[in-house]
Amino acid sequence: MESETMIAIVKESPGPGLILKKVPVPGEPGPHDVLVKVKRASICGTDIHIYKWDEWSQKRIRPPQIGGHEFTGQVVKIGDNVTSVAVGDLVVSETHIPCQKCLQCRTGKMHICKNMQILGVHRDGVFAEYVRVPEIVLWKVDPSILPEYASIMEPFGNAVHTALVTDLTGKNVLITGAGPIGVMAVAVAKVAGAAQVFVSEIKEFRKDLARKMGADIVIDPTEEDLPSRVRALTEDNGADVLLEMSGNSTAFIQGLQSLTNGAVVSLLGVFPGELSFDINGLFTFKGLTMYGITGRKMFETWQVATQLLKNSRIDLSPVVTHILPADRFEEGFDVMKRGISGKVILEF
Repeated sequence: MESETMIAIVKESPGPGLILKKVPVPGEPGPHDVLVKVKRASICGTDIHIYKWDEWSQKRIRPPQIGGHEFTGQVVKIGDNVTSVAVGDLVVSETHIPCQKCLQCRTGKMHICKNMQILGVHRDGVFAEYVRVPEIVLWKVDPSILPEYASIMEPFGNAVHTALVTDLTGKNVLITGAGPIGVMAVAVAKVAGAAQVFVSEIKEFRKDLARKMGADIVIDPTEEDLPSRVRALTEDNGADVLLEMSGNSTAFIQGLQSLTNGAVVSLLGVFPGELSFDINGLFTFKGLTMYGITGRKMFETWQVATQLLKNSRIDLSPVVTHILPADRFEEGFDVMKRGISGKVILEF
């Protein structure tokens, strides 16, 4: 490297906040590792947890540690045994690093690896000029996909995985929570053939974002009864599919109440603690099917996401609301914490 140090955004010590500082460039890649020059990195809800230093992050993060896990970049060095990428390739990365040895990894389920590590959580992340990652997590990105959109292919993959666990053709789909992944799921549902897409959201900025991404109806559950409105829009039947993106227990229960018998639930939202609800009345006796979603299928989801973007089937431009140089990361975290942004992209 021209320099032995690089700029990075670091959780320097336990407590709220992050700092921008110079740190050593990662060392030479091991036999199966790749060194990538980071071009763009995006801020995720997980990064907000780490910034705030809440209970979740206190149990997982071991400072000092570089943050971030969503990025795109260019390969600059490869290990001796690397064969799937070459120097100069543009890449994105799966952020869940599989062990490749457990039962799940060996039976085609690497995305739920028993011994999974996560970039920026269990090891140094991507809020830096360079990152070293295992070859197994890299996915070559088509040059036609702009870097700001390539950098959010990981959360876009969450939306793809959540929405496409069931056939949406002609279905009435309810999405609870219009954060960045929720609104991307709106677009996925529309392109997958959903008849109507309803979104439940309370924040004005996110309501508008959901509409821009193609939501047919946006419902504020603090202003009207969500189950009643959904039934009125579906000939008194209820929604066929619930995509739960909010991680809010009230939203989840309202979503279940809004479903028709035999509906499908796809659950991505992460809740802060245990849930209490009428499982008999809202789930068992309605004959629902529920899928727990984590990560993205490796690499089935990435292939679908690539084709949707490469062929302009989905436009992510409304979702990317801020592109900032890395030294203005505090601004990006501020607008995300206030709920007045979509995805915030940092340039390195």
